[in-house]
Amino acid sequence: MRSVPPRARLLIVCAAFGAVGCVLPTFSQPTPWTAVVLLATLYAGCEQAVRCRFAGESAPQRLGAFFPVLLAGVFLLPPGAAGLIALPGALLAPVERRPAGPRRLWRAAQLSMACWAGATVYRALGGCTLLGAGAPAQPHFPHALLPAGAAALTFCLTLAALDGGILATAERVPLRTAWRDQLLRSLVPIAAHGLAGLMMAVLWRSPYGPVAALLVLLPMYISCWGFAQYHRERAAHQATIRALVQAVDIKDEYTRGHSERVGRAAELIARELGMPDERVEVLRFAGILHDVGKLGVPTRLLRKDGRLTPEERRVIELHPEYGHEMVRGIGFLGEARSAILHHHERLDGSGYPYGLVGRQIPEFARVVAVADAFDAMTSTRCYQRARPVEDAVAELKRCAGQQFDPRMVRALVRALDRHSWYPAVTADQPHRPHRPQDSGRNVPPSQRPSPRESATTDSATADSATSECPTSDNAAASDSAVRPSRPGAVR
Repeated sequence: MRSVPPRARLLIVCAAFGAVGCVLPTFSQPTPWTAVVLLATLYAGCEQAVRCRFAGESAPQRLGAFFPVLLAGVFLLPPGAAGLIALPGALLAPVERRPAGPRRLWRAAQLSMACWAGATVYRALGGCTLLGAGAPAQPHFPHALLPAGAAALTFCLTLAALDGGILATAERVPLRTAWRDQLLRSLVPIAAHGLAGLMMAVLWRSPYGPVAALLVLLPMYISCWGFAQYHRERAAHQATIRALVQAVDIKDEYTRGHSERVGRAAELIARELGMPDERVEVLRFAGILHDVGKLGVPTRLLRKDGRLTPEERRVIELHPEYGHEMVRGIGFLGEARSAILHHHERLDGSGYPYGLVGRQIPEFARVVAVADAFDAMTSTRCYQRARPVEDAVAELKRCAGQQFDPRMVRALVRALDRHSWYPAVTADQPHRPHRPQDSGRNVPPSQRPSPRESATTDSATADSATSECPTSDNAAASDSAVRPSRPGAVR
């Protein structure tokens, strides 16, 4: 326990003594030991099931999949006995992180106290009478749901309070934040587990006996297995996207971090439009991966010093099609693939690659186009300085209806009114002295370009007084400007 902070160590010891105090009266009172042994063995066996080879890596772990067993004990047993059934399983359960001993002791103590607290509340509200006494039992529904719900809530609150305390003492998480996060995360799952535990308790006291009660665990286990599979698949998706974005950032160092910010801006627009969470996530993926086609563009063109020739520009304008080909086989991206292909289209039909007009452009592509251009104009790089957010918004409004969808622009403006957006630096710059004439801008003094560099802006940040709307910050747009041969220098 030397690696455990002293305050956390003290909390673990106090919890262990508290658990002992909860279960100790069991040995001096009439106790249904058969039910205690069966439930304790069942819970311990379920916790060990994640180690079985037939379950493999897909077995649900640390999802509370077997809380219905504990909650069934809460509804069936006296408080001390209910606290006792959690101890063997928790003390023998697999531990993912070290130190294993203190973690097992803490888990056993908190589950024991949570079961004791839930059973105490359940009995105080007359739950045993409403569930029915003897065998076979005659439960009184729906009245039996009230004490069962109160017991499950007490179980949840006890776990959340103890988990919040250990996070605050061991990891220095603010206590209020830790309690709130733990409660919000566990409230709904434990409510579902409470219903399953109540079903187990009813079947346990029915003419069919404990064997019938075990059948409740099978659908719970399958649902938790599916939940675990979903999270593993989601983690794999995130890893795939991170790998693609890192490859783009390495290849085009001038726009490092741009993809993540476009994804964030696209998410803000989507939420403002009232899209469901599933579409919001896919749209965020679209923003993050919109420039993945740069991997198919020669690096010498992405990093070229000076203006592009018409032939070179045509090559770079192929990057949306390259990107679409790269992600076409990734099924979870869904509508994001069309956004990657069409995010350079313009409402007036002058965009690329297909010159689509108006509503012919997919909705996701219209969102990403606005997010892309906005971040391009508010990002500081070694070859351009950022515009203030207000100027970038004004430019988007000026080009709404010609290049950008006015609905998407309005959604971004509303989102920016509620959320902060800070200009970003995506490439390193040497220190430059602060000049008084730059005061009031949103660019830090160490990142403001010299007078000569001010003239070498990206086409996405061209002066708003020009008659042409800006293009978004992709290779075909940003490389049309004169890039310096090294940070801080201008050819």
